[in-house]
Amino acid sequence: MRHLYLVAYDVSEAKRLRRVYKKMNAYGDPLQYSVFQCNLSDVEKQRLIEQLSRIIKHDEDRIMLVDIGPEDGRARIAFEYLGVQPEPAEERVAIII
Repeated sequence: MRHLYLVAYDVSEAKRLRRVYKKMNAYGDPLQYSVFQCNLSDVEKQRLIEQLSRIIKHDEDRIMLVDIGPEDGRARIAFEYLGVQPEPAEERVAIII
């Protein structure tokens, strides 16, 4: 079952910040600076955590993952916006080998 996640990060060094941003773009859609919305399976979530863990410095940086819920449940209506609305997310298909 896929879940919708809100992922936010605070990375203290510019090179690592760019690497985290690039990695996050492969998994989700940017909502604001350092905040992404990701629709992930359990395997994809674990893979994302492992990949981000290799990039960040655990004593300087921070990444927060918030499980909003199943994609076909309440997660679809969990986000409300004031002001400029984000572009609709593209449908993503992941092939895991």
